[in-house]
Amino acid sequence: MKINKNILAFLSLIFPLVLSAQVESVFNDIRLNQSLEVVAQKLSEISEKSNIISVDKPSFPLANSKEEHLVCSQVKTDNGIINRVVLTFADDKLKYIEARGNVVKALTSKLTDTARTYLSYDAYVTEKLFLKKNDDVAWILTQEAMRNYLFAWENPYLNLDYKFETKSKSSSQIPSFIKMGATIDELKPLLEAKSKFTSTEELDGTDSNAQIQINCFGVDYLGFPRTFETRFGNNILNVVWILTGKGEEDRIRKALTNQYGKPIFINDNWEIFNNWQVALRKDKPEVLLMEKKIGLEYKTTGYFKQ
Repeated sequence: MKINKNILAFLSLIFPLVLSAQVESVFNDIRLNQSLEVVAQKLSEISEKSNIISVDKPSFPLANSKEEHLVCSQVKTDNGIINRVVLTFADDKLKYIEARGNVVKALTSKLTDTARTYLSYDAYVTEKLFLKKNDDVAWILTQEAMRNYLFAWENPYLNLDYKFETKSKSSSQIPSFIKMGATIDELKPLLEAKSKFTSTEELDGTDSNAQIQINCFGVDYLGFPRTFETRFGNNILNVVWILTGKGEEDRIRKALTNQYGKPIFINDNWEIFNNWQVALRKDKPEVLLMEKKIGLEYKTTGYFKQ
């Protein structure tokens, strides 16, 4: 994944994180990566109600075989009561917290970190905390969840009326509106329509194949809203990065195999499909889509060196 200087500067604040920052401890001294059993016990002591939701077929990117959500209401903290909190577990480890209602006072009263602005979010990066103050909502995330921009995801289980429905079969395929070779004028309205929101960047010139990147947040793939980084060279779409999680690598491999057939090349970091136009990246979990010319160029001189 290649990104411009503005995004790189922001992400450099995320990695590495200050390990002592533990804003989640406001919830009765819980910690990210603790087990559901430990966290559920602690939250039961400070919540009016709590409920555990187990998902039969995980779609949460960080989960391999087990996805669970602990939904709590009227959660007491030292700085007030938060209306609702959902805590998401991947393979029995807490990875994601979303809180709504009275979150600013409850979560920031004792912070020493200074918020930075990223899109519409206030980001307390060393605390792994993201806020949308106007919506009174907050996210606390592990490092991997931050890399997947999961602060742009709103957990549907916070809605008491939400009923899980199996996604249509089409969501297991690369979206058909991603058309390599299409112009930015053709694609931008589609990208905006298929995304929760987008941001457009002028790239820094280090990649001769791309000058513009449109980041698309909340695009459905494999039943989960993801970040697509669409890159344009000479106003033509030629590369797309889809941010994924290590826990779902087997699910993505199966989906790509069903769509394109068996991989034509495999090494420790990559599996290549569709005549060097689609790649599963394994060292940094992503799916890479390439215009054919660029794919064949990467084959010999770029990422793959064949």
